[in-house]
Amino acid sequence: MKRILTIAGSDSGGGAGIQADLKTITLLGGFGMSVLTALTAQNTVSVSAIHAVPPEFIGQQLDAVLSDIGADAVKTGMLFNADAIKVVADRLSAYGTKKIVVDPVMVAKGGDVLLVQEARETLVARLIPMALVVTPNITEAEVLSERSIRSKDDIHGAARIIHAMGPQYVLIKGGHLEGPATDCLYDGQDFFEFSKVRIDTPHTHGTGCVYSAAIATHLAMELEIKEAVEKAKSFIHDSIRFGFPLGKGHGPANPFARFAREQEKYRVLEALKACLARLQKASVGDLVPEVQSNLGYALPFAETHQDVAAFPGRLVRLGKRIVSVSGPAFGASRHIATIILTIMRHDPDFRSAMNIRFSEGLIQQCKDLGWTVYSFDRSEEPQAIKEQEGSSLEWGTERVLSKETRIPDIIFDRGDMGKEPMIRVLGRNPDEVADKVLKLAQSSKLKAER
Repeated sequence: MKRILTIAGSDSGGGAGIQADLKTITLLGGFGMSVLTALTAQNTVSVSAIHAVPPEFIGQQLDAVLSDIGADAVKTGMLFNADAIKVVADRLSAYGTKKIVVDPVMVAKGGDVLLVQEARETLVARLIPMALVVTPNITEAEVLSERSIRSKDDIHGAARIIHAMGPQYVLIKGGHLEGPATDCLYDGQDFFEFSKVRIDTPHTHGTGCVYSAAIATHLAMELEIKEAVEKAKSFIHDSIRFGFPLGKGHGPANPFARFAREQEKYRVLEALKACLARLQKASVGDLVPEVQSNLGYALPFAETHQDVAAFPGRLVRLGKRIVSVSGPAFGASRHIATIILTIMRHDPDFRSAMNIRFSEGLIQQCKDLGWTVYSFDRSEEPQAIKEQEGSSLEWGTERVLSKETRIPDIIFDRGDMGKEPMIRVLGRNPDEVADKVLKLAQSSKLKAER
């Protein structure tokens, strides 16, 4: 296991600093070690106090780790003052550390200063020249280069100035500019861009820490710089997309998102099997439409159809029973997955859905049960959507949810030319969906007996 040392401040809120670094390193398969440079009283809103660790003790921490365990890569974050920078630079030089990622942390998300003014010259003179890569955001790059950055040309100019300070590579993060979130890596000759779709979210606390820790971890694992940055960029993109809406300010990025998906795969499949058994036992075949049914369940933080499990070949009516062609599998149904993924964009807790046959009677029964029932009209579907295979369900579901403030129990449509009318039963998980389907089936049975 590769050893990665983070030299940074502590975030009492857990979203940035040492805490974010160690989470990232561990999740990516490294062994994380830490040297604290400052303690902060911090949450999602502000940094209310900073207690700088004495430089001598920073040095003692570095000696303890590097003289015994050693490090395959090091990242630095919040260093706060010039004395801290000097002792870090001296120790890393003395121990011959080569793979150093310098994240020049200067200001917190809320605007609080994390690197005092007089320390910036020391950072430029002592630590940046030692870096394999330095990773400023736009604001930090403006401070280091002493020039305004508003365009790609400005980024290139700033990168050249910072590279002249001595690092082997400069990675300027473009998250603070408009357009796609594009980062620019400069090696002294060529520029390389790493771009992702911008995510509109306030929950970005700790993103710089997670990103630089991921780069350091990949470098420790012998990846070349471009591959290390590319993998780290993908990792931070997922972390931002599924950021935690914690606190009253900037919630933290979520480095666990992609691992939660992997961890949940077995449980998702087992939940679908168990719910199918419930439906089969109850003999609810009368609810299966002409095009057959399917029951889907998405992984947490699902992004694509491959993150949603359903039954290949759909659920088929056999007399009064529901029969599956095979066991559930991921990527088995684009239709049910499209509905679930669209719903999750509005509320990520709602991860399951099932389609059943439509009738006006069933819709009235849903209303009589006190359920929330929404619908869309396929006749209003734009021609361009109709011509695009698989887009109708996303359009219809989004059309409903964009006008409402909560996820309903039911979304239905009355069909159109060549489109069977359909009811979709929604829930947080398959058990919740099955409960509704069984309750509706029981209600239908009682009504028929009257």
